[in-house]
Amino acid sequence: MPKRTRNDQRSTTSNLLPANMTLKDTLEETYTALSANKVRSGLTILGIVIGISSVITLVSIGQGATASIQSSIQSLGSNLLLVTPGASKTVGFGVATARGSAQTLTNADANAIASQVQNVAAVAQESQGRYQIAGVGTNTNTSVDGVTSSYASVRNVQVGDGTFITDEQNTELAKVAVLGPTVVSDLIASGTEPVGQTIRINGQQFTVVGVTLSKGASGAGSQDDTIYIPLSTEQLYLAGNQYLTAIDVQAASADTMTQAQNDVTDLLLQRHNISNPSNADFSVLNQADILASASSITGTLTYLLGAIAGISLLVGGIGIMNMMLTTVTERTREIGLRKAIGAKQADISMQFLVEAVTLTLIGGVTGIILGLALSFGVNATGIVHTSVSWSAILLAFGVSAAIGIAFGWYPARRAASLNPIEALRYE
Repeated sequence: MPKRTRNDQRSTTSNLLPANMTLKDTLEETYTALSANKVRSGLTILGIVIGISSVITLVSIGQGATASIQSSIQSLGSNLLLVTPGASKTVGFGVATARGSAQTLTNADANAIASQVQNVAAVAQESQGRYQIAGVGTNTNTSVDGVTSSYASVRNVQVGDGTFITDEQNTELAKVAVLGPTVVSDLIASGTEPVGQTIRINGQQFTVVGVTLSKGASGAGSQDDTIYIPLSTEQLYLAGNQYLTAIDVQAASADTMTQAQNDVTDLLLQRHNISNPSNADFSVLNQADILASASSITGTLTYLLGAIAGISLLVGGIGIMNMMLTTVTERTREIGLRKAIGAKQADISMQFLVEAVTLTLIGGVTGIILGLALSFGVNATGIVHTSVSWSAILLAFGVSAAIGIAFGWYPARRAASLNPIEALRYE
């Protein structure tokens, strides 16, 4: 006579359960079944936990990147059109100059835009370059931006200490400077009042008259790591020419940005005697278009990260199916006994389906908690910003429930379709 295994002994006790089980009976049987092999159940749940937490964490990173880029673009100003010099033309096989470095825009162009283009609220000129900056016992290499007084309002620059560049300072060719917070930390000793200090830009002495408020940006082009000086001073003493590196145009409203962009383009084509727009020696960028393009790119990145994390979730679902199929095999005699005393296929199917869904829901809730913890942990490092949305949490929870149903359906159906006589003969 074959030796009775623990599963056979469990099946013998299970036949004492009613044929048509109530919800309470189903839940009690589910607890007993999952507790019978804690290690296997735990490893199966772990697969779902990893999948759900990966989805939440990676999607939050993608959404955080989107929000950070949008914030950086919007911090440049409101309703902004950025006019930059285009690639300079060369004859034959000469090398063209990179866009933005050509000398094709002048103060006269900026004045024409301000006076002749409708739907323009303000215009600000820029002449920018990188120079070696020296303080008292310190030095750095950063961007120096020659600007007019209107630059602060057009580009949303706020001064926290002192004043910004004025029209009088531009007229007088004053050697004064307004520092970004990053420059202050690089050049000015801690505890020292920056305003009134002197710095040397490319060997020439400037007096600090103001410090801007931080915008929180970093990397190349950050307004926090910029020194502002009068435009006329930059052109005369540093650049050595009267050309501009950019003209910042603020449209009157968001609705008029496209029309203002077209009007600025037409005016500059006329002023530069260019009949074919494809040969334009300048470009006009619309802030709204830049924002839309950046959002599209980061949105695609978010979907890609979510899809990569979804693969691990799929693997976790396959693990549930594998466990449930093994469970059906181990409990064949139990299934036969229950069907022999009158259990319906729906009862058997529901029992195994509830077990699969229970595994995924436990894993889903645990994965959501872990995913939130990881997202906030990554955000706390300050290296990458994350943004967790309720939609991502609800999606993750819904997916975990759907996986339990989808991957538990086949094992449940297989259990329900077993022939009771063959099941009772199973050893």
